[in-house]
Amino acid sequence: MLHIQNNYTDKITINNNNNSELNSNIDSRWSDNALLSMVSGHLNYYPSPVNITYFWSFGSLAGMALVIQILSGVFLAMHYTPEVSLAFLSVEHIMRDVPEGFLLRYIHANGASMFFLIVYLHMFRGLYYGSYAYPRAHLWLSGCTIFVLMMATGFMGYVLPWGQMSLWGATVITNLFSAIPVAGPYIVEWLWGGFSVDNPTLNRFFSLHYLMPFLITGMVLAHLALLHTDGSNNPLGVDSKTDKLNFYPYFYVKDLLAFYWFIGLFSFFVLYYPNSLGHPDNYIEADALVTPAHIVPEWYFLPFYAILRSIPDKLGGVVAMGLSLVCLFLVAIITNTKVRSCRFRFLQQKLFWLIFVDYLILGWIGQKEVETPYIEVGQIATIFYFFYFLILTPLVEEIESSSYFLVKPTKN
Repeated sequence: MLHIQNNYTDKITINNNNNSELNSNIDSRWSDNALLSMVSGHLNYYPSPVNITYFWSFGSLAGMALVIQILSGVFLAMHYTPEVSLAFLSVEHIMRDVPEGFLLRYIHANGASMFFLIVYLHMFRGLYYGSYAYPRAHLWLSGCTIFVLMMATGFMGYVLPWGQMSLWGATVITNLFSAIPVAGPYIVEWLWGGFSVDNPTLNRFFSLHYLMPFLITGMVLAHLALLHTDGSNNPLGVDSKTDKLNFYPYFYVKDLLAFYWFIGLFSFFVLYYPNSLGHPDNYIEADALVTPAHIVPEWYFLPFYAILRSIPDKLGGVVAMGLSLVCLFLVAIITNTKVRSCRFRFLQQKLFWLIFVDYLILGWIGQKEVETPYIEVGQIATIFYFFYFLILTPLVEEIESSSYFLVKPTKN
């Protein structure tokens, strides 16, 4: 009996030695290969703050959504025809004749909505915890650049099915450039490739829509490089060089759980409500002689569309919509607060929830008709949007840095 136990113990020791040798061999392979070593350093051994929560998983989810969009888009492009007389029919061909084509299209269409939803949550999390402040200003600016590229890509993708909303949405949005003094009409004619939205426009939009995701991928890599240079923020908004853990396995598991919930929500829309986030008029083939009663873009453009419509003047509306995007960049430039997280900023915390609600109101107004009282509500929400970024944010920073809002140490 003792002899059997000794043999069993020897076998366990041998197995442990073999496992340690295998792990050391794997580590040596990773370290010998420069590319694998870099990937390992940026993923497995990336030092992450110990107190980051599931809100920090939105970045990984956004990367996952980008991969889904690129893969599904490449397969859809194999069956799509960028020609005005065939584009709508080619989409119907994908839906009806291509094996699992309907599923592929629903994944791509709803994937765009999921992508924007994740990025919006990612940006609002950054606003709440002060991820735009020094030393991560460049990181925030790169993220805003990705957001603008996403908007351009999403708009061009909305045109490709060549339904009623595709045609008239393209007509309305591209016509905005005509408000630019002197050069405006020439820019519009160049975008159209003629005197109206037609076949050259569709061809250009398809080419750019196919190209832009790869440009976004390059910006995402630059975004990750800046993240790993400046380090991740945390809920306290305090930089720490010591209280950190390797990304793998601690936060890798958190991201896996976030992936699980994301796939569940995504599958729910794709399988049960695939058309709930789109517009029914886009299932009607484009007709230049029939104008829809109410032209609206996709839901993720609605807040900026509401800002555009809130200004009666055409040029003023274009400028306001452009400035609403510029404000996202400016918040990282005009802010110099030492305390980043809204957890320790009483006034900024209240203002954050006000701008969050204001953004939801703008999205709601963007889908409504241009009539009273929606016009007035949209104008008030637009004024507050600019007031928050240009006036309140730097003002509150000055107020909170005053002695009135500082916690003074008590004398013993």
